[in-house]
Amino acid sequence: MKLGIIGLPQSGKKTVFEALSGQKTGESTKNEALQAMLRVPDQRVDRLAEMFRPRKTTYAQVEYALPAKSSAKPDAKEPMQLSAARDCDAFIHVVRNFRRYGTEEPTPEADFKQLDSELMLLDQIAIEKRLERIEADRKRGKKGDPDEKESLDACHALLERGEAIRRDPILAAHPSLRGFAFFSAKPLLVLFNNADDDDAMPQADCFSEESCSIIKAKLEQEICGMDPEEAAVFLSEFHLTASATDRVIATSYSLMGLISFFTVGEDEVKAWTITRSTSALDAAGVIHSDIKKGFIRAEVIGYQELMDVGSFAEARKKGLVRLEGKTYEVQDGDIVHFRFNVG
Repeated sequence: MKLGIIGLPQSGKKTVFEALSGQKTGESTKNEALQAMLRVPDQRVDRLAEMFRPRKTTYAQVEYALPAKSSAKPDAKEPMQLSAARDCDAFIHVVRNFRRYGTEEPTPEADFKQLDSELMLLDQIAIEKRLERIEADRKRGKKGDPDEKESLDACHALLERGEAIRRDPILAAHPSLRGFAFFSAKPLLVLFNNADDDDAMPQADCFSEESCSIIKAKLEQEICGMDPEEAAVFLSEFHLTASATDRVIATSYSLMGLISFFTVGEDEVKAWTITRSTSALDAAGVIHSDIKKGFIRAEVIGYQELMDVGSFAEARKKGLVRLEGKTYEVQDGDIVHFRFNVG
């Protein structure tokens, strides 16, 4: 999972990246793309590692990227860092909500609408070009994919009404649109960059349908460099329940509809990331294509069930380990052992 950090100039994107990643980037990286692969904090992995004492413990990971600024001219069709962000799975839209230079009031609603409108305009231009090519092919007698045209027409109608494609999640995820990587179809987390003493969320109609959160980026950037005890004091003093990294990762998972299942043993305890409603067969494929190909059954027990009885042996004795087939929907916290045979 890769989330791109976008926003208008001076919104604090780089400070947010540093607060999330713990990296000190410096002036030398001003126009460079920045990436950080972060461990997803999960106490369940810690507990399972204590129980099984494996040789290796592997947490789920999430990538945050601050795309490089475009070297194109100011009137380029893909402004700022958007072109380089096209391959991201979702966006974190950083919106300035602090005074700049001591006098300038923040305008979060206008700032959000400005960049979101740019995302939608880029998608609209791409859709219109594709529809023109489809029409030209039709006139030449070439049959196209009717699902693609229908989906593109539906997207265009949304954008004409001033609505982002993400407003229709089923349409945004339609297989016929997968190759387009539309900007406004990507899940979006609006991250308000607040002043140190401001806990308030901006109120505006345009935010009512978005996933929104607050970060005090400058403060939390400084907290990253503190030892754990000192950081805990500052978090408490500024009414922060967890670090910026932990909060944003949790929100990112929720935004993307992601969950974790676990594989355990003496060799390794590992967390695997999947989307909700993933079948046991597809979850097996996340581990290895051979396991999916030779799938027989999945042995499953919920994390809390295992914790309640204290060991796998006791869980088996009590009949808590279930056998599930290909269509079983893996649940968050499931501990799964796949039976498979590759001939």
